[in-house]
Amino acid sequence: MNTALQTYIDDCRAASCACPHAADCVQALAPMMLDLLKRTGDFLEEGHRQSDLDGYTRNLIHATPDGDCSLYAIVWRPGQWTPIHDHGSWGVVGVVEGVLEERNYVRTDDHHDRDEGIELARGGVILLTPGTVTTFVPNPDHIHLTGVSQDREPAISLHLYGRQMSNFHVYDAQAGTRRLIEVSHNES
Repeated sequence: MNTALQTYIDDCRAASCACPHAADCVQALAPMMLDLLKRTGDFLEEGHRQSDLDGYTRNLIHATPDGDCSLYAIVWRPGQWTPIHDHGSWGVVGVVEGVLEERNYVRTDDHHDRDEGIELARGGVILLTPGTVTTFVPNPDHIHLTGVSQDREPAISLHLYGRQMSNFHVYDAQAGTRRLIEVSHNES
C-alpha cells in the first residue's frame, strides 16, 4: 500500500478510536480527508477507477481486518444514482472529480426501529465539487440518495465509513418501507 494512504488509514483508525461519539469522529476525520484529496494521484490506481454502465461502482481501496473502517473510491457515470438509503455508520466523503449530488431525506415517523410505516420527507440538496468534503452521522439514520445527474460529467468520490460497508437499508418512500440489502464492491 502507498505510504500516504497507509498513513491516512492509520491516522483515521487512531482518530476514530479516540472519539467516543460519531460527531466527534467525523469532525476529526474531515480535515484528514481534505488532505487525502490532494494526494489522490499518489494512490488511486486504475482498479480504483473501474466503472459500469449498469450502475455506480464501489471500488474497495482498503478495509481494516477488524471491520471498523473501510475506504472506497466510487465511480459515477452521468445518470447513475444510489437508491434512497442509510449507512448505519458515520461517514466522510470527499470528491475527487466531477460534481456529486446528495439529496437528503428526514424520517418523520416516531418508530425508527421499524421497517414498515416509515414516513420520509424530502430534505435539502448538496452539490459537492472536486476538493470538497462532507460528513454524516447516524442520527439515528442519515437517509439520502447520491449520484450524478444526466447532464453532468462522470464523478469519482472517496467514501470512508466507520464499518465494513457490506450492507445498508434501502428505503421505498412510496411504500413506507425499508429493507436491509447486501452490497458488493470491486477489489483491486
